[in-house]
Amino acid sequence: MTDSAQNSPPQTAPTATSLTETERKRTEQKKAVPNGVEHRSSVLTSYDPRTSELLGDYAMMGADEVTRTIREAKSAQKWWAGLGSSGRKRWLLDWKKAIAKRAADLVEVVVQETGKPHDDAWLEVMLAVEHLDWAAKNAGKVLDRHKVRSGLVAMNQASSVGYEPLGVVGVIGPWNYPVYTPMGSIAYALAAGNAVVFKPSELTPGTGTWLAETWRTLAPNQPVFQVVTGDADTGAALCRSRVDKVSFTGSAATARKVLAICAESLTPAVIEGGGKDAMIVGGDAKLDAAAEAAVFGGMGNAGQTCVGVERVYVVETVFDDFVALVETKARKLKPGADRGAAYGPMTREAQVEVVRDHVRDALDKGGTAVVGGLDSIREPYIQPIVLVDVPEDSIAVTEETFGPVLVINRVRDLSEAIARANATSFALGASVFTQDTRTGQWVAERLRAGVVTINSVLGFAGVAALPFGGVGDSGFGRIHGADGLREFSRVKSIARQKRRAPLHLLTMDRKARHLRVSKWVFKTRHTR
Repeated sequence: MTDSAQNSPPQTAPTATSLTETERKRTEQKKAVPNGVEHRSSVLTSYDPRTSELLGDYAMMGADEVTRTIREAKSAQKWWAGLGSSGRKRWLLDWKKAIAKRAADLVEVVVQETGKPHDDAWLEVMLAVEHLDWAAKNAGKVLDRHKVRSGLVAMNQASSVGYEPLGVVGVIGPWNYPVYTPMGSIAYALAAGNAVVFKPSELTPGTGTWLAETWRTLAPNQPVFQVVTGDADTGAALCRSRVDKVSFTGSAATARKVLAICAESLTPAVIEGGGKDAMIVGGDAKLDAAAEAAVFGGMGNAGQTCVGVERVYVVETVFDDFVALVETKARKLKPGADRGAAYGPMTREAQVEVVRDHVRDALDKGGTAVVGGLDSIREPYIQPIVLVDVPEDSIAVTEETFGPVLVINRVRDLSEAIARANATSFALGASVFTQDTRTGQWVAERLRAGVVTINSVLGFAGVAALPFGGVGDSGFGRIHGADGLREFSRVKSIARQKRRAPLHLLTMDRKARHLRVSKWVFKTRHTR
């Protein structure tokens, strides 16, 4: 591998005091370091979004380096596929153990590159390891060849279905959850027998490099899992490298660019393109629990969660009480760099302007800020912002905000809430709060979303067996669960004739009597 960190990250997180000391430095570096990344010829330099302190230099890998990496991966994949599901399981469980033993080191890298609190980084790493464990242990059961019934007409055939590796899978990961999100593709693609080339976000190259180096310590001569570091050009090179599939997580706009490049070589892709997730609160909901979930879903990770909560539709009979509870809980949250902070900075500097535009549009169109407002935006941090009665045509309602902003609107009933929740082009996740089990199921089944949680938010994230993905601008394809394993596999059906069919129709010497009997059987079976 050609990418390596030339400067080791600091071992301790900066304190709140150190932030004030580096404010002057941050101002000086903004022009030189757009979005927290500096490009110096062939070097990618990443920075701590809390302080602008340098974390490390990584290779800015071009098309030639990506091609060489893919070539190595193709060679290693043959060995990997030949191990079978049981052999790969042993390797992946060893990798899982290696990650778990050094989890504190990985957490520190994630904290430094994203700015999120240590507790949040720990949660991310633990969930990622759970998915790696599930994929390793269940791939054989899901993908190994198994018999299927041939049916009455083809009773002379022995039929089976199996799933084969695609080859080399290119994974392009995001910066908001640089371990958990890409692991949903990496673990499942590896368990299915593929080699993986991972291109982490240019904001989190150290996290991707750490994962790859951990694998390399186990299998130094088998580059089944490799990392290529760089910017958008590196990602484009990966898409053009004729990998066998691309898994991308990011904005819908970038997803379109990825698909356009993949179309050049008909490379299939699985896309997770972001969300504008809605929460619905019924009149019978436990309001304190719903408010707690709304604040967690909307403010956790500084609101930088694709399946977080951005819109809340509350039945008008409990609207005021719900808003009061959210307001109380949101006002207690304080972002910062210290270990006691509720959440960290905006990891991607440019996202601050997106949040500002959305809040301004909501207020200009008649919405009301009950917590915070435009003056809450003090980059790189954004204090909690809660907006109510925001018109549905505001970009704060229709477009992904990706910041610690909650929009809460009142509705007459659950039917209106469902209609509003389904009105955007995004359809990734959603949630509903009600004490009535049947009502919750009724709402969940009518929401246009890839995943719906009832009386919780993000509860599905720890259920490795549940497939995850979106609809519309939120993408297509699935990761996680059995569907996630099949997503990175090629199905092959085999039918073996055990004996000559009693009614032999698949011949040019077809007998009239056989066809007459077949017609009688057909009508007997299908017209009664």
